[in-house]
Amino acid sequence: MTLFSVNRLQQAWYGESIGILILDASYPCIPGNIGNATTFPFPVRYEKVEGASIDRLLNQQDPSLAVPFIDAALRLYNSGVKAITGACGFMALFQQEVSQHLDIPVFLSSLLQIPFIYQITGKKIGIITANASCLQLKHFTSTGISDSIPIAIAGMEEQTEFRDAILKEKGTLDSLKIQDEVVEVAIALLQRDPDIGSILLECSDLPPYAHAVQRAVGLPVFDFFTMINYLHTALVRKPFNGFM
Repeated sequence: MTLFSVNRLQQAWYGESIGILILDASYPCIPGNIGNATTFPFPVRYEKVEGASIDRLLNQQDPSLAVPFIDAALRLYNSGVKAITGACGFMALFQQEVSQHLDIPVFLSSLLQIPFIYQITGKKIGIITANASCLQLKHFTSTGISDSIPIAIAGMEEQTEFRDAILKEKGTLDSLKIQDEVVEVAIALLQRDPDIGSILLECSDLPPYAHAVQRAVGLPVFDFFTMINYLHTALVRKPFNGFM
């Protein structure tokens, strides 16, 4: 007989490996989006960061959001998750504050993959972000990314459907239009910087289009899904089955 025990006194259910901090925003999260639980082949748990609107996180970069981020992360921790991630690359701002309050892995931003990507490719990394004007040096320093790593940044803020559906939260989302927009941005980025060796989709709304970007540019494409899936695999190891 296998003996099981309580992990955390406040934990009332089990089986969710990854906790996801999500913005206080409202727009359609389609499959592939980190805000859609069917994106993952394993159970995840969400926790909204109260007051963390797109405007406060991206535009204002409000440092007072650290408190609700920590509070939401602690709620996820108490629910029993094994690690906590985010659903917006700009959550990089609070990587250090949140991780210091928890004793489980915290990986709030897709930007955390940059050193790994550079080590395995040795080439400049093309970053496609929700808003290039908002992605600043502090997002990289907060996630321990050296300025010696060559990057090129392109934003989606001038793409009409992406801007209106996500940044302005109009209430509807035309996925095919956004796919065309992000592919167009990726192609233009490679034309501008042909020495790019990989693409990182910073925004958690862009993984649904990773396959289309890769088909267009022929490069490795990283995003929130690659990061979360990687960590889940490390946290929940399974025995191998096969034959000799």
